[in-house]
Amino acid sequence: MHKIIITVESGSDMTQDLADKYNIYIVPMHVTFGTQTKDDGFFPAEEIPAFFDKTGQVPKTSGSTPQDFIKVFDEIHEKYPQASILHLAYSAVTTCSMQSAQIAAEKRDYVRFVDTKHVTVAQTAITLRVAKLIQAHPEWDVDRAAREAEKISAKMRMFFLPSNLSFLRAGGRVSNAAAIAGTLLKIRPMIEVVDGHLNATRKYRGNLEKVIARSISEYTENEKLSRDEVWIVYTPRFTQNLLDKTRQTLQGLGFKDIHLLHSGGVITTHGGPCAFGMAAFTD
Repeated sequence: MHKIIITVESGSDMTQDLADKYNIYIVPMHVTFGTQTKDDGFFPAEEIPAFFDKTGQVPKTSGSTPQDFIKVFDEIHEKYPQASILHLAYSAVTTCSMQSAQIAAEKRDYVRFVDTKHVTVAQTAITLRVAKLIQAHPEWDVDRAAREAEKISAKMRMFFLPSNLSFLRAGGRVSNAAAIAGTLLKIRPMIEVVDGHLNATRKYRGNLEKVIARSISEYTENEKLSRDEVWIVYTPRFTQNLLDKTRQTLQGLGFKDIHLLHSGGVITTHGGPCAFGMAAFTD
């Protein structure tokens, strides 16, 4: 019997295999290439840097619409009419998705919401931990599950390193002067997810391999991260060599379960073709 069904947006980068394993439903966000809009998760993320190479423009992202949620909520309710739905939302301050979910649920009193205040793999890690707890506690109602989700979300920490400032400049996220200076000096900003907001908190200088190793080490120490598990997300042109080096760094720091997820369209659009992100829980 399914008492509580979880939903997340595609910007979580939740894989379909993981979603199927825990009966999680994924609501699409959207990416617009010029005049054509596609559902996130239904096209190769490599299309984004390819579009940038061709046009010099970064595709635009948009959140899930009320109709996207209505379709998924009704599908779940038809299949599991006695179940409650727990939507574990992509950071509400970064997108309209949670607001769309609330609009869709106005006449659906079986839907409950939690703003995870996180994005991409951090949202996935939170969701899977909640899903496992729900399986372990079939007696829980949706309100109890939501309270636990809020506690779990508060223990999550995440940062990412965008590809370069040139890609961010093209997307209108950094000034032209800053982009030129950053490219010349090989400056790479660390973007941390803090209370749902994406904040540039530090700057690193050097090649990506060294910056990744240093940022992982410093972030792990500063945030007092648990070594039990760590989640890595990477965009299409992050090389296998970089991935291997990153895994070695994490293993050297004592991380046990290392989960790797290839990004979808939303994160590639924001991070660029060779971006890297890391998420883990605090002790």
